[in-house]
Amino acid sequence: MRIDVKVTPGETNGELLVVEHTDYHRGGPPKHVHLHQDEWFYVLEGSYRFVIGDESHELKQGDSILAPKNVPHVFAHVGDGLGRVLIAYQPAGQMAGFFDELAQLDGLPPMEELARLFRVHGMELLGPPLLAH
Repeated sequence: MRIDVKVTPGETNGELLVVEHTDYHRGGPPKHVHLHQDEWFYVLEGSYRFVIGDESHELKQGDSILAPKNVPHVFAHVGDGLGRVLIAYQPAGQMAGFFDELAQLDGLPPMEELARLFRVHGMELLGPPLLAH
């Protein structure tokens, strides 16, 4: 996985963060909820499955979906080859700091440490990632 920042909170007075999320393999983040920001996804390449609240959605290139704040969600790259998604967070909140800390980790930390990382950046970790089959 790779995260490239496209629009920084500093450029928008903290109102917006936009990243390009590149997936080299199938899978995605664990189920979580943002307590302070809406999260919007736009699929640039590949196939993705999203579960937002109780609804499951299959998205492909050109599709978009919103995960409103306080609504649990999870997503996974489920296609073959490369997957790329633009993700916008509004307001930006602590998401830039979250990605900075995540980039400094060597691999996936234990679940307790990951839960702490989510919590200090305004999110709650709720469950495992989606199975990407």
